[in-house]
Amino acid sequence: MTKTLVCIPTHNEAGNIAIVIQRIHRALPHADVLVIDDISTDATPDLAEQLHGIEGNVFVIRRQSKDGLGNAYRTAFAWGLERQYDILVEIDADLSHDPAVLPELVSAATLGADLAIGSRYIPGGGIIGWPRKRLFLSRWGNRYVALVLGLAINDATSGFRAFRADTVNRLGLTKTKSDGYTFQIETTYTLVRAGARIVEIPIVFRERTTGSSKMNQSIVTEALWRVTRWGLRDVVKRKRVVVTNIASQDTA
Repeated sequence: MTKTLVCIPTHNEAGNIAIVIQRIHRALPHADVLVIDDISTDATPDLAEQLHGIEGNVFVIRRQSKDGLGNAYRTAFAWGLERQYDILVEIDADLSHDPAVLPELVSAATLGADLAIGSRYIPGGGIIGWPRKRLFLSRWGNRYVALVLGLAINDATSGFRAFRADTVNRLGLTKTKSDGYTFQIETTYTLVRAGARIVEIPIVFRERTTGSSKMNQSIVTEALWRVTRWGLRDVVKRKRVVVTNIASQDTA
């Protein structure tokens, strides 16, 4: 049986955490759930720990500072690798991702995909409840990422995904640098550059109904800055390769 760990970063998600864990276990009865809580001021980690006795296989890491989404996933991945899980899954705590899709993501990774992405921007996917401005920003952002980094991926910023654990270990994804939602871009970019197999599965993303969004201007700024820097670095590297090849031909 495939050993699966579903990772849920949280900060003040008391209104959602019990429901999302119950739905995860309904979709994947044998999966373990790891909650990585960044110093919630509500009862989020307590509620998650209470579910261990009810649902079973629920674990909680309580962190003493708000260190960001990317840092939370690196912590979760390291925890999962130490315990020899086969599949490492990312999912939001706010019910914007439908846990019913989890079997499809895990199946794709089990059958050989290094990464299965729940994609909003392929046929069958979509977004419900976002204002037009945010929808435009997300679509434009993904197109910018694909253009600058040369990714044939429709939804590089999606946070609903399943990784093969051996791929996470082999490509050193626990050593990435991004802290915000740029973590999703960086891990996708790393896998594409390594020639990994990535598949996209359509999902319908629903805006949260409880709690508040963690998206802010600093996260958007980090994403733009890092993506632009990586793209420029790749351009410089390609130019260096061309110049080196020309020089080698001239001296041959």
